[in-house]
Amino acid sequence: MPRSNRRRDEGEPLDLERALAGRLRTEVRRDGTWNVQPQSAAAAIKVYTCPGCAQDIAVGVAHLVAWRADGIMGEANDLAARRHWHSACWRIGA
Repeated sequence: MPRSNRRRDEGEPLDLERALAGRLRTEVRRDGTWNVQPQSAAAAIKVYTCPGCAQDIAVGVAHLVAWRADGIMGEANDLAARRHWHSACWRIGA
């Protein structure tokens, strides 16, 4: 298949929200080290239950996904145990 050499439109503004969405970071908390990844509103296509407040995170609501970075059962288990949090719930450490 031939390669596409299409250039990006230089006049097209950079969508900062899209560029920053999904940037994985590591946070150290009193209960361990966590991988935290923001989920943009556009990428939030399912309803999740926040473990901090036990309320639904509706479709189209930006939130965070968090999973252990220091789990003893291995990276695959840690990733499988990831949870979706309201940003405020994660911030207050609920």
